[in-house]
Amino acid sequence: MVGGLGREKIVPDTSVLINQVLSSMLERGELRDVEIVIPMAALDELQAQASRGRAEGFVGLNEVKRVRELGASHGVEVRFAGERPSLEDIRLARGGRIDALIRDVARIEGGTLYTSDYVQYLVAEAEGIAARHFRVVEQKRGPPFQQYFTEDTMSLHLKVGAPPMAKRGRPGGFRLVKLREEPFTREEAEALINDVMWLTHHSEDASIEISRSGASVIQLGQYRVSITRPPFSDDIEITVVRPIAKLTIYDYQLSEKLFQRLSTRAEGILIAGPPGSGKTTFASSLAEYYWSLGKIVKTFESPRDLQVGPEITQFGPLEGDFEKSAEILLLIRPDFTIFDEMRKQRDFQVYVDMRLAGVGMVGVIHASDPIDAIQRFISKVDLGLLPYIVDTVIFIREGRVDKVYELRQTVRVPTGMTDSDLARPIIEVVDLETSKLEYEIYTFGEQVTVVKLSEYTGKAVDVKRTVNIVSRTLGRFLRDFQVSLEDGKIVVRCERDDLAKLLRHHSGSIRRLEKRLGVEIELAPKLLTLGEEIECSVSEGGASVELKLPEGREGERVAVYAGDRFITMVTVGKGGRIRLSKRGEAGEEIMKSFLRGEKIRVFSVGRGET
Repeated sequence: MVGGLGREKIVPDTSVLINQVLSSMLERGELRDVEIVIPMAALDELQAQASRGRAEGFVGLNEVKRVRELGASHGVEVRFAGERPSLEDIRLARGGRIDALIRDVARIEGGTLYTSDYVQYLVAEAEGIAARHFRVVEQKRGPPFQQYFTEDTMSLHLKVGAPPMAKRGRPGGFRLVKLREEPFTREEAEALINDVMWLTHHSEDASIEISRSGASVIQLGQYRVSITRPPFSDDIEITVVRPIAKLTIYDYQLSEKLFQRLSTRAEGILIAGPPGSGKTTFASSLAEYYWSLGKIVKTFESPRDLQVGPEITQFGPLEGDFEKSAEILLLIRPDFTIFDEMRKQRDFQVYVDMRLAGVGMVGVIHASDPIDAIQRFISKVDLGLLPYIVDTVIFIREGRVDKVYELRQTVRVPTGMTDSDLARPIIEVVDLETSKLEYEIYTFGEQVTVVKLSEYTGKAVDVKRTVNIVSRTLGRFLRDFQVSLEDGKIVVRCERDDLAKLLRHHSGSIRRLEKRLGVEIELAPKLLTLGEEIECSVSEGGASVELKLPEGREGERVAVYAGDRFITMVTVGKGGRIRLSKRGEAGEEIMKSFLRGEKIRVFSVGRGET
């Protein structure tokens, strides 16, 4: 049915529907004797957003439903028109194809395009299409969940089918409170989400931080609103988090020693602590403290919920990537960057890159213990660079500074060892307040070792004495062998027959000896006493690395080498195959050596005994 002659036609686009402009105008009685023509392209776009779990899609679809209901009661005809977008149109939606289809409907219908998108408005005007731009300005209203918040409410937890809950108190001393007995309903959830989305699009201090299939995170002033839907969650859940207090650095009653370090020396800082301990609040106070010292301070956040003044610019991930943000920030040249909530591998790499570029960095990280925060970096950087990247660790517990570590680098013999041959670079983790050395981090063999010195009994490891003990102990089993110190390990080399016997019958005794002496003992055959070298090929498949030997070698004991370096001793399987897990020490070492171009060599040791 076509509207009557002279009747104004209104063609809304998706932005107007999401902003709920038409329903507001109908409720106020501003639309009479008009016909609302909703483009199918707009409806399909909203459906696509809702199908991906985007909150805007649900808001827009609810607006269409409400416009039809209000139209019926206000004598306003509502109908749909236009073509449905093709797959090509959907693929090019970001380039404006859907907007173009909506403008086509306005042109064909001879209607007025209603939009909240200024670019869409300008294009319509340029094409000669009548258009109205709605920059919605209404009386300010508070968040719809504000009624649940009291002065000491930290967070609100709303889930369909469960009573509303709130966390009240302060970090380290909060309680979970049931706000009512009746469960939160789906209608309440949808209404709250609609109001939150309206505020998001019409508040200057609101932004959508994350929008993915089934999940949205919105920063609404001081509130962080997380919305999840099926299939990501089993039902609609809304979580609202709010900082209950904004503190200055002076409220933490820091020691003069820590103040001095923060002011003059600390440039690679980690703020660590368990969830809800007050890390972000402390980071905010530190950012403003640095600003007060005349430093240029920026932040990296996703979502952006640090409570800082307008002088400090808060950056999110540019095009979803903090690496791109870092490229821009290095051109801005800040003195300090606060990196809130470092979680992903790439977050740590951005922190490292910016620190090495000379930017002072403050990273916020979840950790149950301060040493855990340091260990998160050990596998990501060369050990020698660690104290230049992280020089100070501040551990927050229950809203206060619980522990502060500083990192130093030195070259000496590790604590508990006496032989000067064991001297090596060591990262010292020192309690800032007491100057007590609490941890040592160094390379032992091929592994990075973190040693807690409070567990050290004070018994020194005398390498010469240890070699003598190992020699006397193994002398009861072996005829001819050599014991030496190699790269922090005790290496025992012996004849092939003795080695096979040692591995079969005395491996348990060797492990107990390692534990008693506190050193690693490695067993290796003498290369010159091995049997014939066997031709082999190396291949990988799935989770294993395979050595293929000539047939007829089944059941034979062989020693595997990379060049002249012993790796392992194994028994040949059926078809002359040796399979080793890539996750195992031997399989991993073979793969590394093979990729480095080292020759994998196999030597006959003899037949295995049953």
